Amino acid sequence: MKAAVVNALGVPPSYGDFRDPEPGDGETVVTVHAAPLSPIVKGLASGRHYASGKSGGFVPGVDGVGTDPAGRRVYFLFPKAPFGSMAERSLAMDSMVVPVPDALSDEQAAAIVTAGLASWIALSRRALLRKGDTVLVNGATGAAGGMAIQTARYFGASKVIAVGRDKVKLGRLDADVKIAFDEDADRSLRDHFDRGVDVVLDFVWGEPAVRVLQAATKDRGSRAGEPRLRFVQLGTVAGDEIPIRGDMLRSTGLELIGSGIGSVPVKELLAGAGELLAAAPAAGFRAPFKSLPLSAVTDAWNEEPDVRCLLLPNANA
Repeated sequence: MKAAVVNALGVPPSYGDFRDPEPGDGETVVTVHAAPLSPIVKGLASGRHYASGKSGGFVPGVDGVGTDPAGRRVYFLFPKAPFGSMAERSLAMDSMVVPVPDALSDEQAAAIVTAGLASWIALSRRALLRKGDTVLVNGATGAAGGMAIQTARYFGASKVIAVGRDKVKLGRLDADVKIAFDEDADRSLRDHFDRGVDVVLDFVWGEPAVRVLQAATKDRGSRAGEPRLRFVQLGTVAGDEIPIRGDMLRSTGLELIGSGIGSVPVKELLAGAGELLAAAPAAGFRAPFKSLPLSAVTDAWNEEPDVRCLLLPNANA
């Protein structure tokens, strides 16, 4: 079969031939229609992600949408190595597939889950968002950040604050407040934390996260007690490490929480994907995407598109 193949960690995959998957007990071969090229896919293939393997010789891709042998449309997560989702066929555990609603196209379904699952899990399993909470999204201009605004509203947030560097992209977002990271951002962030923020979804870490945390914690320490603030860390595109003072935690209601593989059971990630897909048609979730044939994988890998890229292994089938 045709597939994207990672021959060595840190080297973009090439388009070529790979052996066909053969299912064992409890396994399903999925004919893949759409495979997202997400940051975690690149991180795993580069060897930089904490869940990366130690060598090449595999098909990348952690999820996708396709059809099972019975012709049912399914979303599948974490296919069995070495058969990732970026191939004409992939190998999934029977327990790692959920149905795709008829109202969603293959590409819509793949785009919504790849962009929205992180915030869906963070809000429903980690931060436990309550109706009426205020949510701040750090890194709101990315694909995942844009979906985070939508999922926060779906779960009942009364106010959503979008924070990012690109003023043009910020302007397109359906957020109640939009804060661009410029020289005035710290004052604006502080003002909104003074008014009250309940949950931060952080997709970037690094220097932007430092500025958000400083605005949230500087000169706090009320004897009446500071309000609870759940800060959920979801990605590290702006840096892997940040400095944190001990008094940031002692003098505030700050709770640092991670959400991802390891902090959430895999079965809960799949359950969340099923919930997100089931809710998407009525909720009107929208996740912009760009579709390319799988044969364009090397070029797509080296691009930094404005929207999430989907590779279509059977586009010409």
